[in-house]
Amino acid sequence: MAAPQHDAHLLVVDDDPRIRQMLTRYFEDEGYTVSSAADGTEMRARLRQQNFDAVLLDLVLPGGADGLDLAREIRAHSDVPIMMLTGRDDVVDRIVGLEVGADDYIAKPFHLREVHARLKSILRRRQSPAHNAEAAGDEVIGFEDWKLNLSRRQLLDPDSTEIELTTGELDMLTTFVRHAGRVLTREVLMDLTRGRNLEAFDRTIDAQIVRLRRKIETNPKKPQFIKAVRGVGYVFTARLD
Repeated sequence: MAAPQHDAHLLVVDDDPRIRQMLTRYFEDEGYTVSSAADGTEMRARLRQQNFDAVLLDLVLPGGADGLDLAREIRAHSDVPIMMLTGRDDVVDRIVGLEVGADDYIAKPFHLREVHARLKSILRRRQSPAHNAEAAGDEVIGFEDWKLNLSRRQLLDPDSTEIELTTGELDMLTTFVRHAGRVLTREVLMDLTRGRNLEAFDRTIDAQIVRLRRKIETNPKKPQFIKAVRGVGYVFTARLD
């Protein structure tokens, strides 16, 4: 039976050659193109050479720059999806990882099928929800003079300047505008944006919202669009155009 075919090109960044080999073999068998790097220096070289559809990035790496540092570097010039793979299943690390722009976070030891399922979810959300948008017409939702183009997965501010959002941030904003005025619990937000239940003590939703507020709120410390409802969750209060 032939392996399924994918257009996605993955970059695996891990200092453990066994992990790199395992991930490379598994995803190549699934039909992906896979490149790998052992540290930040090799990662930067790969990123200069070609474009990738996702980066699987280890948190603990040699050479002075860990995965969080490298995630910041990537996010400074690219919105490529980042999945952090780490042996440290620490809630703080997970939150910080999402704060610097990672799209997901999975602890070692992991099941390859779970990694694949999470990756497919990220790639699926990143793709245009309407591949024939030009024929059908773009789906655009406006709020307070902002424009969220759901078909092109593009956000424009009131000056028509495009605001770069990660896959997770865009999914979060899309969920809010589709449920404007409704209070959403963290559990509901996790289910709607990531397709899985909220884990115990999981504060990743809060970290994602902090990042999103920095990009769309005039004063992120006094948000006007995404407001917290104490003890419950969050509500999107912006007026839809």
